Amino acid sequence: MSSEQRHTTIRVSTLTRDKVAAIAKQEGRPMTAVIDDAVAEYEHKKFWEEMRAAIERTRREDPEGWAGYLAETAVFDRAAADGLEPEDWSSHLTPKEPDADNTR
Repeated sequence: MSSEQRHTTIRVSTLTRDKVAAIAKQEGRPMTAVIDDAVAEYEHKKFWEEMRAAIERTRREDPEGWAGYLAETAVFDRAAADGLEPEDWSSHLTPKEPDADNTR
């Protein structure tokens, strides 16, 4: 694809169009940018939902695989004793409501 993005038309409800327009106006951005960000956020959310489901499925249905997973993550847990400040990964592990301060 060239450096110029191609566009298409999609049908959405008037309510959705009005919401996107209001957000775009408030943020001073094009409606397409608001929609692009919303889709990217949705993809991110779905990725982590699927990851959590796969981990839960492994825990429930594959005890040997689960034990291997725990052994592997224990290696990383011990790395936390390196004196560095731990990173907060909690937003990736538990479902979270959208944050009004999130400017992603």
